[in-house]
Amino acid sequence: MSRKPVQAQAGDRARLEILFDKPQLLGRLFGEYDQNLVAIENRLGVYIAARGNRLQIEGEAQAAARAREVLTGLYNRIVQGQDIDAGAVDAVIAMSAEPTLDGIIRTDVSQPPAVLIRTRKKTIVPRSTTQIRYMEALGTSDIIFALGPAGTGKTYLAVAQAVQQLIAGSVDRLILSRPAVEAGERLGFLPGDMKEKVDPYLRPLYDALYDMLPAEQVERRIASGEIEIAPLAFMRGRTLSDAFIILDEAQNTTPAQMKMFLTRFGMNSRMVICGDPRQVDLPVPGNSGLADAVARLEGVQGIATVRFGAGDVVRHPIVGRIVEAYEGKDDEA
Repeated sequence: MSRKPVQAQAGDRARLEILFDKPQLLGRLFGEYDQNLVAIENRLGVYIAARGNRLQIEGEAQAAARAREVLTGLYNRIVQGQDIDAGAVDAVIAMSAEPTLDGIIRTDVSQPPAVLIRTRKKTIVPRSTTQIRYMEALGTSDIIFALGPAGTGKTYLAVAQAVQQLIAGSVDRLILSRPAVEAGERLGFLPGDMKEKVDPYLRPLYDALYDMLPAEQVERRIASGEIEIAPLAFMRGRTLSDAFIILDEAQNTTPAQMKMFLTRFGMNSRMVICGDPRQVDLPVPGNSGLADAVARLEGVQGIATVRFGAGDVVRHPIVGRIVEAYEGKDDEA
């Protein structure tokens, strides 16, 4: 393997070497046509050369050290049986530059994260430091507010955790809900009965479910009532015990609706409220129940708040750049 060296940044240069003890895994580490190595070279401004089961990294000292951590982390993930794709490579590179809460020591990406979620169809690992904190909160807190832009994994990871707990028998039901707020379309003018009118609003929740469970299991569990997908209005007057409850697009609730939803909480339940405070479709945007609830409840025992920023977007990298252009880089929600 030989490629033209990438121009490194100014500063002290270094040449580092990594020796891998399982050469049979290097094809997965390098990626098809060495695309993973090319991505690391382009993002970090280093040059990587393979010699058998050794990799040599040359470039500015800090960038070369980051590249070594990234490659070691990806290799260790493969050893543990995790799949490595372009998104995983981008995520590990991004995490290698993220500070910890004290802002001094960078995240250690050389080892796979200790937290993960196993479902019938896939094992889900965090792809940003914020996702690590979020997944930890999903496993420990009673009520979690997940705030931030689209593409950060708020709802997807919540559904994954809910499916894991349903499969394990920790909860008896999975309840997924969204407010059916009109955003440019009038429900009354859409064709079909009420279910057909509101199903498009709930489609992202269906999509996440089908990504976690075989289709026949999703349909069987919906038919039996183990999985319920319903508009927020259907929650009124109920007490939801032994359930994992997710409210998506929560920025489109009013304070009264949010209070109604939160007070549905029952014994042995967990509740996740996901939303982007900057994407409010209510007639009066300043009347969002999500912002009101976070202001009242943040810091209350048993309630966790996790804020995502543009840097946590795990879709195509251009989505993160679009979010930054519209909202500013990593501004708090």
